[in-house]
Amino acid sequence: MIADVPGLIPGAHRGEGLGDRFLRHLLRTRVLLHLVDLAGLEGRDPIGDFEAINRELALFDPALAARPQIVVGNKIDLAESRDHRPRIEAELRSRGIEFAAISAATGAGVPALVGALCARVAAVRRVPTSTAAGEPA
Repeated sequence: MIADVPGLIPGAHRGEGLGDRFLRHLLRTRVLLHLVDLAGLEGRDPIGDFEAINRELALFDPALAARPQIVVGNKIDLAESRDHRPRIEAELRSRGIEFAAISAATGAGVPALVGALCARVAAVRRVPTSTAAGEPA
């Protein structure tokens, strides 16, 4: 199953916004893929955004936050991304989090990401996972 979850707001785990509905939907997933903006054109910090999402995941269900995750940095075709990527990639890898870089605009890195995601999902499928309700994921 693939779930597209728009940005969660602080308090989503308590039902603010559409957060708890999206979070319940995620209980059926086995691998979480985070898409972050490497360029930071809107003044956002990709690491801060990643941490905020994971905080909401953990507050909703610690097992959800513990699921395998891949962080994908987008916009590698932009000069700003080339400046930010080394720091972001190093920070995530130091935490043991898989990182991939792509350009949605040009397609660069997308085939490698799809391959890595397929391999990760296949590996996780061999390990039983349960949801908060005790149902298999």
